[in-house]
Order: sequence, then C-alpha cells, then structure tokens
Amino acid sequence: MPKTASTPAYNLLARYYDEVMVDHAELFRAVRRKLLRKILPQVRSVCDLACGSGETALDFAGRGLTVYAVDLAPGQVRHVREKAADLCLPVKALRADMRSFRLPRRRRDLPEQVDLVTSEFDALNHVPRHSDLARVLDSVARALKPGGWFYFDVNTQRAFEEIWTTQNWIDTPDFKLVLHGGFDPAKMRAWLDLEWFLPEGKLWRHKKERVDEVCWTPGEIRAALREAGFQLLREVDGAPFFHGWDWATPGCRMFYLAQKPIERTRGR
Repeated sequence: MPKTASTPAYNLLARYYDEVMVDHAELFRAVRRKLLRKILPQVRSVCDLACGSGETALDFAGRGLTVYAVDLAPGQVRHVREKAADLCLPVKALRADMRSFRLPRRRRDLPEQVDLVTSEFDALNHVPRHSDLARVLDSVARALKPGGWFYFDVNTQRAFEEIWTTQNWIDTPDFKLVLHGGFDPAKMRAWLDLEWFLPEGKLWRHKKERVDEVCWTPGEIRAALREAGFQLLREVDGAPFFHGWDWATPGCRMFYLAQKPIERTRGR
C-alpha cells in the first residue's frame, strides 16, 4: 500500500511543472508569436504575470527585453531565478499576488511600467473569487505604460465541462500522476485533483493537491476590461492552434489582447 499525505496546493506541481506541462511552452510560444506578431517589434519591456516555471519570461529575456516574472508560489519564483541564472538571462523574478502586484520603483516617486503584460496557461482562472478579475486588471493597468498591451488566455466553461471532468495519467521516472476534476455550473468554479505517487525507497508515497479555478463568460471578461479602462483589440478562439490537443475543440480556450489607452479612463 502506498503511504498517503496531503501537501499545500502547487508545491509538487511547482516542482514538477515542466514535466507535467511538457511541450506546452513551445506550443504557447507559437501561439504568442502568431497573435502578437504586429506588436512585438514595439515591445522593449515585459512583465509575465503568474509566470509558472518562467518559460515565457525566459523567452522574452532571450530576445534582449527587460523582463519581470511575477508569481505567488515561492517554488516557482525560485525555479525561475535558478533557470535565469543557469542561462545567464537577466530576469527579475518577484513573489507577489496578481491581484495587487507592483513592479519595483525606478525612482522614489515613479513606479516601473512595461510595454507588455502577459498571463498565459489560464493563469487568470486561478484567482480565488470572480470579483478578483477587476483587481487583477487594475494592477495590470498600473504596471503598463500608456498604450501598453495586456495579453492573456483563459479556460472557458466548455473546457471545464469537457476536459477537466475527464481523467488523465502521467507516468515518468520521477513520479506518477493521476488528474481528475469537476465543474460546478451554479458557482462557475472548477477543480482539478492531482494524485501524486512518488518513489520513497521500496514504497510509493501518495500525496494530493487540488487546483481551483473560476470561470467567466466572454461577456464578463469584455465588461471587466472596459471597466478597467482597457480597449479590447483581439478575442481569439485558440482551437486552430491546438491540433491534436484537448483544446482543439472550439470554445475551450480563448486568447485576449487588450490595450491601455494613452489617457486611461474608467467607467466607474
């Protein structure tokens, strides 16, 4: 019988993120370059919000951009710093909540602002409450220069209903992982249970984690962007980019590109 223990959410996922998300970095890099091809030549500085293991931040740093990487999980921030040091890339990794993050100040009275904020791999779905979207967007707007862009993707209700409710198995030399979840349409919330089996001598230790996500309709996202003063430039169904993946089903993952006006106005 395996030994069983619980662990705080994201601890093990942070440790094995690249092995669990194998091929995802290259896949999302291709989508990003396609959807942002017109604006990337104008970008000199980037903040990757909820950066995970840092693949997006490292990609931008490799292009010679000034890069900040922000994540709430200490393990993820540590991994990004280690990767950046190994690759000799100047990524500034910060531990902060996406709902209230602030970039370091350039001068005492002038906070740093960037040309582009990215938040990929359905990171925005990870906030605890539906109302937190407004807080995230306010923090993003604060971090952007006038005219700067916000690029992000989200899981949709269809993804939660059709993908998260299935069971998947990952088998590697370092761990075995069963993923299974559910969706509550009344609360518009989803969960994904991660059942880890880790070798420990001649035994396997069983540990559990849970990832929770909230779900917004496209209309709610558009309204929240307007309320925060953003102009929505693109709203793209990701299905054509994900041939052979679960997200190839239309309506499972949406990508958004919004812009902060030169003069930011608010509707509230």
